Amino acid sequence: MAAFLSHCQQEGLLSVFKDGFDPQPQLAGSTLAIRALNQADFEGLFSAASHPEIWAGHPAKDRYQKEKFEPYFASLLDSQGAVVVTDRQSDAIIGCSRYYVAPDQPDGISIGFTFLHHAYWGGGANYELKRLMLEHAFKTYPEVWFHIAPSNVRSQKATAKLGAEHAYDATLNLAGSPAPWLCFRLTKEAWERIRQMRSDQAGPR
Repeated sequence: MAAFLSHCQQEGLLSVFKDGFDPQPQLAGSTLAIRALNQADFEGLFSAASHPEIWAGHPAKDRYQKEKFEPYFASLLDSQGAVVVTDRQSDAIIGCSRYYVAPDQPDGISIGFTFLHHAYWGGGANYELKRLMLEHAFKTYPEVWFHIAPSNVRSQKATAKLGAEHAYDATLNLAGSPAPWLCFRLTKEAWERIRQMRSDQAGPR
């Protein structure tokens, strides 16, 4: 743990959140809820993660295997910024996400390390999760960053649908070793336009 914290301090990944920002909030939407990740969540989160298709477009394509997922889960716990996503109807864990401060944006906030059980793809789950996390972040920060692997086209498209724009490419140490990332920036104003547009499309309730 001490070695991990030292590494994070060197890389700019340790809880350098702005004063007053809670990186592990308890939030609820209409169908999903998020809360702080804890050790007891391992089996539930691994169950959600143990499908090869979830990691097919990810650099860690073998993370569906338990021995590969275990160190990843430990790193999420140590980050002090990870949240689990639950289905409000069943209370089942269906994925996770994380707030973090990237080394190239030390005064900003990033959202990443997100995955959802494949049964929740193609509907409104990803948007609802991001809406909860973004609206929480925008109470403190004027913009949010996303770092996506060049091979993860599905996440690139999903992030662009939120209103985020590809700002630049960078080689960053976000997960233990330097790697190339596509850096997307989403401003509060751009998010508000997307949110309003989706609300208008949904019509009166």
